[in-house]
Amino acid sequence: MEEKAFLGVFGGSGVYDLDSLEEVRSLEMATPFGPPSDELLLGTLDGVRVAFLPRHGRGHRYLPSEVPYRANVWALRALGVHRILSISAVGSLAEDVAPGEFVLVDQFIDRTFKRETTFFGRGQVAHVPLADPVCPDMRRVLREQSEALDLVVHDGGTYLCIEGPQFSTRAESELYRSWGCRVIGMTNATEARLAREAGISFCTIAMVTDYDCWHPDHEHVTVEQIVATAHANARRVRELVRRSLRPLADLGPSPWRQVLHGAVMTPATLVPPETRTATEVLFREDD
Repeated sequence: MEEKAFLGVFGGSGVYDLDSLEEVRSLEMATPFGPPSDELLLGTLDGVRVAFLPRHGRGHRYLPSEVPYRANVWALRALGVHRILSISAVGSLAEDVAPGEFVLVDQFIDRTFKRETTFFGRGQVAHVPLADPVCPDMRRVLREQSEALDLVVHDGGTYLCIEGPQFSTRAESELYRSWGCRVIGMTNATEARLAREAGISFCTIAMVTDYDCWHPDHEHVTVEQIVATAHANARRVRELVRRSLRPLADLGPSPWRQVLHGAVMTPATLVPPETRTATEVLFREDD
């Protein structure tokens, strides 16, 4: 494949493009896991090749459970991406994390149950480590770049990932708060799992849009509230991304690139040909 990118960006609610990219072209890709959410935008900024993809599709067409996560991550891996920056709208589970602020999460608790969370199966078994799903170096870069902007950024915190599309009940919200979670969303834990299998470093910018339903002064979450806050955040998060792309690229290749070496338990002779074809790009060493 001639097209290449070093960084990948997933856009969330309110962020459906990156207007700062230059030499932009659209790329339609086919994957063994179906089509990605939309055409990828490939462009350059500060000499860095970037691939951008809105996870819900332009026009926000996919439910969180319907997002083709495997196709999205596979497409970035096929382009040679080493690092993914995921932009995500979330609810706050903490009093000190207010709507309009940002969280650089460092952990996930995954409560999803409908979606595919691995590239493996169908005759091929692999197990990769996931103790620390977020790249600390990428978090550090984002934190440092945010200091020059008019942003409130909280460094660290656990993202509770629910299936959706409904928001939490009050009992669920209070349960997640008792676990020490700081934000709640519906997408990023799945992306982090697949990025690790693909040998791609991963980091999330969580844009806080609401207080979920636990807060006595904000008892209900509405789409109107989320959309309004997400759009207000979008301009600021684009600037943070723009400033961060060059220093993120300067971090170099992902340290997880060879994570699958020694992770596969199935002898190669027993892996069905169609499965080997679907996963072979994840083992590629030439990028």
